[in-house]
Amino acid sequence: MNTISDNKRIAKNTIFLYFRMLLIMVVTLYTSRVYLKVLGETDFGIYNIVGGIIVMMSFISSSMSISIQRFLNFEMGKNNQENVRRVFSSSLIIYAAFSLCILMVGETLGLWFLNTQMNIPSDRMYAANWVYHFTLIGLIANLFRIPYNAIITANERMNFYAYFSVLETFLKLGIVFILLAWGDVDKLVLLSILSAIVFIIITFCYKIYCNHHFISSRFQAIWDKDIMKKLLSFSGWSLLGSAANMGGNQGNNIILNIFCGVGVNAAVGVATQLISGINQLVSNFQMAFTPQLIKLYASDNREEFMQLVFRSSRFSYYLLLVISIPAMLCMEFILDIWLDEVPQYTVDFCRLILIYSLLDAISAPLWLSVQAAGKIRNYQILMSVLIALNLPLSYWALKEGMSPLSVWVIRVIINAITYFTRIVYLKGLIGFPAWQYIKDVICTVSVVTVLSIPIPYMLNGKFDGWLNLGIVTIVSVLITLAMVFLGGLRKDEKKYIYQMIKSKIGR
Repeated sequence: MNTISDNKRIAKNTIFLYFRMLLIMVVTLYTSRVYLKVLGETDFGIYNIVGGIIVMMSFISSSMSISIQRFLNFEMGKNNQENVRRVFSSSLIIYAAFSLCILMVGETLGLWFLNTQMNIPSDRMYAANWVYHFTLIGLIANLFRIPYNAIITANERMNFYAYFSVLETFLKLGIVFILLAWGDVDKLVLLSILSAIVFIIITFCYKIYCNHHFISSRFQAIWDKDIMKKLLSFSGWSLLGSAANMGGNQGNNIILNIFCGVGVNAAVGVATQLISGINQLVSNFQMAFTPQLIKLYASDNREEFMQLVFRSSRFSYYLLLVISIPAMLCMEFILDIWLDEVPQYTVDFCRLILIYSLLDAISAPLWLSVQAAGKIRNYQILMSVLIALNLPLSYWALKEGMSPLSVWVIRVIINAITYFTRIVYLKGLIGFPAWQYIKDVICTVSVVTVLSIPIPYMLNGKFDGWLNLGIVTIVSVLITLAMVFLGGLRKDEKKYIYQMIKSKIGR
């Protein structure tokens, strides 16, 4: 493989995805603000917790997305287009079956759980049921998008996401304008209906694009038992990890609802949406390098594979760190200018979720490496046991009368444990150079982090309002970037960045 061309492709794809990220971030921040204002804290909390119930039922299908992505990239790494087509068509058949199962479970067991177990005000239960039904429809539409999303990513057509994000952005903004303009209607119900329509439209757009650009995405009634067995076997073990992660995300929200009510769910919802916008930085970069990671492993190019794991771990962390430091320091002011009324605990939830996200960012290339290797049974069992501890520990903490914040403190601690466990596991699985990783990645990013914090921390609060935010942000970003360049990059990485900047200036 041509390393230079691969790096250029990753950089190009990252730029396209950053454009997408900026759009999504702006729209997410604006729409979340409007939703909270229009719906109120109670209805906003209902919207988030009901959506969480639906998402919990999708963990079976979400585990399949990992499997599809892996096998598509693997076959493309071997340049086997016929198998690419078979993997795609088989995945659509499997998703159709999964969607039917989710619909049946959702309209029976899920509906019973909503109406009998959730802490929702009785006068809003009618609206909550409507939200539930339309969110379920939106989920099924979104599930059928996953195979198309996988083949777009496998072909590294990241410009597609940038272009179609414009459409999705305008559609979501349209929902906001309709909510603001339509007075005599239940806004919570209307939001759920319009959101489901947007999901359906975007899914059809994905289908049309893929059918036009990729022959392998045109569905054929292929019943390939061997491929289906491989997909289901791989996803079967991924299922454990998906279930554990879903329990950590949505299970904890349900526990918070039972013990603390929809007000705390609103705080978590606001925090999650704010941080999700920031996390787009990392997820876009990871989306750009994931196909290369799997293809390098498939082609048995171990040296380049290890280099990409090390590089992507550090870069993922740095991308989030640059924004995280000023965001953590100025979080209270950011939320005050963003929202008319900030729900209790939101500031601290945001800070805890940011710490959690930093750990996720640096560890993502590790679990992607396990997926690339394909030997995931023991890994998923181990990770699932660790991650599943979130639920009983959170339940115990709230039962003992601890703060709702304890739920996310527990999640951060367990995420740190799973991170180091991944390093040890990879060492045994593929001969991963654990000590070199600790030295080149963990020690390096730790030094950069420690050196980047003191000056912005001391400056924070010395000024008022916007001036404080501006000064802290500018100083923090400049210092963090300086620390990254001076001590956080290898010589070849510095040389590459220098040459890239020089070439751009020279134009």
